[in-house]
Amino acid sequence: MKLTPTSAALAAGLALCAQSATAEGKLNVYNFGLYTPPDLLEKFSQEYDVEVTLTDFVANEEAIARIQAGGHGMDVIIVSGYFIPAYVDQGLLMESNPTEMENFKHIAEQWKSIPTDPDRKYTVPWVWGTTGVMVNKKVYDGDINTAAIFLDPPEELKGSINLVPSMNDTIDMTLRYIGAEPCTTDRESLAEARDLLLSAKANWASVDYPSFEKFINEDLNATIFWNGAAARVRGLNDGFAYGWPESGYMKWMDNVAIPSDAANVENAKLFMNFIMAPENAAMISNYTMYSNGIVGSEEFMDPELVNAPELNVPQALQGAAIEQTLCPPEAQDLYTRIWTELTR
Repeated sequence: MKLTPTSAALAAGLALCAQSATAEGKLNVYNFGLYTPPDLLEKFSQEYDVEVTLTDFVANEEAIARIQAGGHGMDVIIVSGYFIPAYVDQGLLMESNPTEMENFKHIAEQWKSIPTDPDRKYTVPWVWGTTGVMVNKKVYDGDINTAAIFLDPPEELKGSINLVPSMNDTIDMTLRYIGAEPCTTDRESLAEARDLLLSAKANWASVDYPSFEKFINEDLNATIFWNGAAARVRGLNDGFAYGWPESGYMKWMDNVAIPSDAANVENAKLFMNFIMAPENAAMISNYTMYSNGIVGSEEFMDPELVNAPELNVPQALQGAAIEQTLCPPEAQDLYTRIWTELTR
C-alpha cells in the first residue's frame, strides 16, 4: 500500500506525460507509490483530452506536509480515511460535493458515508482494505489469525519478522491483543502495550517497508501487512498467507479529494466521477489488488482477484475489524512516546 514505486512504474508515468504533452487541460495527481494504474490515467487523458501528471509519496504525513506548505500544484490527492479530519480542520480540502456527481450512485451502501466524511462532501473511494499479518506457511503452519505472530511469535518465525512502521495500526492491534481499546489514554494499558512491544522487538528482524524480494526470497517470513500487498506476494511465492488477528485487525479506506487550492478543479471533478464508474474502479483494483467499494466493478475485475483469500474476510472474523482512526491529541501524544521508544 505504501511502498516505494518501481522504476517501471515511474517510466510508465513519464511516458504517459510525454504522450499527453499536446493535450489542452491538465491534471496533477498525488498518490502513494505503486497505487495508480498507468492505463487508468491514459484512458482518462484520452477521454477528456487532459494532460495527466502523477507524483508519488510514501506516507500520509509526507503528503499533508506538502499540501500545508502550499505551491504544490496538485489537483487530486489520495487521502487515507483517518487523515481526512486533519485536512478538513486546516481548510486543505475543497468541498467538491461528490454526491451530486453522476457516478456517485455506484458507491456501495456501506461506503456512501464514512466516519471522517459522513456526508461525502470531500471524498470518493479509491480502494479499501485491511491491515493484518502475513506469514510464510512453509516455515510456520500454525494459526496465523493472531497478533501473536509479531507480539509473541513461535520459535519458527523468530528473527525473520518485519514490522511495517505504521504507528497507529501497530499500537491499536497491540492494545486489542491485551484487551484494551484503541486510542485509550489509560496509562496502565499503554504501559502494558509498550512493554509487550519492547519485549517482542528482540524477535524482529526489521521495522521497515521491505521490498517484496525479501519475502519472495524468504529472508523475511512474517510481517504486519496490508491485504492487497499480501496478495501480490502470494502471487510470487505461494507459501505466504494472510491472517486477520481475531483480537482485532485494521479496516481502512483510501479516498480521492481535491486540495482547496487546486488549479484544475473541473478536471479534478471529472476524475473523481470517472473513477466511480465500475469499469474504471476495476482497473484500480486489478492494479493495486485491493477492493474498491464500487458496485458492479466485480464483473470487470480479474476473477482470481475477486476470489482472492486476502480480499475475503472469513465470516467468523468480520466482527474483529477496527476502523482505522487518528486518535485525539492526548492519546496520539502517548502513542508517539511509545513509538519513539520502540524505534530508537
